[in-house]
Amino acid sequence: MHTSTPKFLGLCLSLALMAPTRPVLAQQTTSQVPAPEIKVPASTDPRLTILPHPDSSRFLVSGQANIIFQAHAPFHSPYEGINSLVGHGEYKTSLLGTLFLGAQLNKSPQANTDVILDIESSGGRGISQALGLAGFTNLDVVRNPNLGSAPYIGRVQLHQTIGLSSKLVDASRTPFSLATQVPERRIELHIGKMSLPDFLDINTIGTDSHLQFLNWTIDNNGAWDYAADTRGYTYAAVAEFIDKNWTARYALAAMPTVANGIDLDWDLRRASGQNFEFELRHSLLGHLVSSDSKGTIRAIGYVNHAHMGSYREAVNAYLAGTDPTPDIVAHEHFSAVKYGFGLNAEQELTPDLRVFGRFGWNEGQHESFAYTEVDQTIELGGDYSGHAWSRPIDKLGLTFVSNAIKRDHQNYLRYGGLGFLIGDGKLNYAREDILEGYYNLHIWRGVYYALDAQYISHPGYNQDRGPVLVESVRMHVDF
Repeated sequence: MHTSTPKFLGLCLSLALMAPTRPVLAQQTTSQVPAPEIKVPASTDPRLTILPHPDSSRFLVSGQANIIFQAHAPFHSPYEGINSLVGHGEYKTSLLGTLFLGAQLNKSPQANTDVILDIESSGGRGISQALGLAGFTNLDVVRNPNLGSAPYIGRVQLHQTIGLSSKLVDASRTPFSLATQVPERRIELHIGKMSLPDFLDINTIGTDSHLQFLNWTIDNNGAWDYAADTRGYTYAAVAEFIDKNWTARYALAAMPTVANGIDLDWDLRRASGQNFEFELRHSLLGHLVSSDSKGTIRAIGYVNHAHMGSYREAVNAYLAGTDPTPDIVAHEHFSAVKYGFGLNAEQELTPDLRVFGRFGWNEGQHESFAYTEVDQTIELGGDYSGHAWSRPIDKLGLTFVSNAIKRDHQNYLRYGGLGFLIGDGKLNYAREDILEGYYNLHIWRGVYYALDAQYISHPGYNQDRGPVLVESVRMHVDF
């Protein structure tokens, strides 16, 4: 992003004057469902937003600004490639502002209709231009800095509720769903431009990079190569069947034309992302914890069709002397298939202590195309609220994630191939292990500061390089 800090802050202030809000990702929840922090808009608590926005209005106008400063000292780096995390010390700042707009065309709980429009501006840069790590350290960073910081439409969509029961339950109003009462059993449809993690693979402890962890592979399942352009958005249709204790979801989305590209392929017959998720809301530990403790487990699967390459074909062409270096772009095929699955679980142990974990796997033979270069991931962590020291809104979090790639992917990087994120010119393979901790401090109403540290072993899966400690300071404001 080519932008100056004052210029961007001016944009954020203008957003503030236009409105108020909070979440980055969201989804409608009921009184029976443990409502994640990311799903509950600040408007439900006047302490958590600078300006109020009443639930009784047909309209929602809200906004947020997020500024993240990251730095790392020099670390062991005997060699570097085009896509390496640079070994000398560096620091970078990212800036993100979002204006959330929504209107209820029909306020009937049985047939609520919302129109959603979000306008966003992304400025600044990530360390090493967001290269060199599969588990990159800042989810706000747009991976193509040449796109600039001009405002763009992040989301525009139609949200429709179809009631299947007469019983109504309370729901939290979010920027993506404006109703405050919904049928307990219902179908919800979302059609338009969106980010798939708005609705799938959500976790109340590790999803919100603005109030929780910062790392890509902690806030999302790194092995889920979800359909998206380089900013993280796509055009999609999401259908949800929601019952009292469970939800089933299906999403059909457009894929980018090239890996990590900004343009989408509109021919769904040859390029599409299909996603399936089942969510069960039930305590995972039964009577081992208090009877009212909340737990959720989610299982996700996906199948992507796109103009993707094969790591093995690229390596074989290099070994045969056809290509001077492995080049996966030269071996792309229309309707190539990449698939995978993941598990996502969370459990409340006490009113203040929660734990969560994810596991993800994909077939790893076709190129990482849309999200990040991970073929298998496992993570475990949790958070603790500040009740014990009389700061109930503060949060302390700690998580460990270990990412891996398959043998074909390893060989591609070992012989000098480049992915869209990583490539040191050669590779002495090891899993990329990341430990992240943060403390999120609530200052006043919608203003938060956070200190964050990420200790990364084997950046870019290379045990010849690192470890590296990335330190961060974050300011977040909900208007």
